[in-house]
Amino acid sequence: MLLQATDSMVLLIDIQQKLAPAISDTKQVEQAAAWVLQVALQLDIPLLATEQYPQGLGHTVPSLRELLPDDAVLEKIHFSAYREPAIVQRLQQLNRRQIVVIGTESHVCVLQSVLDLLAAGYQVFVVTEAVGSRTADNKRLALSRMQQAGCQIISKEMLAFEWLERADHDSFRQLSKGWIR
Repeated sequence: MLLQATDSMVLLIDIQQKLAPAISDTKQVEQAAAWVLQVALQLDIPLLATEQYPQGLGHTVPSLRELLPDDAVLEKIHFSAYREPAIVQRLQQLNRRQIVVIGTESHVCVLQSVLDLLAAGYQVFVVTEAVGSRTADNKRLALSRMQQAGCQIISKEMLAFEWLERADHDSFRQLSKGWIR
């Protein structure tokens, strides 16, 4: 199954100020997440973000928060975003069946959210460069488990090319500048 821009949304999970420094390759994860958000914004794809207990873990890192609409960030206490009624309600309002997931930690909040979203009937896509855990092993195991459950593990470029669909898309030239050398 391919991603469709008209049926997709992005769910950014818990890339927060106090947790981010503990994530393996945190700068790369943050940069990849920002890239995904920027592509989504350019293509008018809805964004939603979660913050796990922000009183303790801080808010979304500034480089990502500045890309998000004011009403896009929702607080959560459950590890799975799909266990929070306000988030479920927002997902229903957006009415998109394909959810692109990015964030941290791969083996906790991302994994549990993905499994619940799959169980709820969503098509879920995880961008491998834009998720992270404190250890590479935890990330690897989480990606494997999500894939076994039916999640599509994709790269940033897969995401962008599937959303664009065609080389003559208005945004193709701008987005592809960094891809072709």
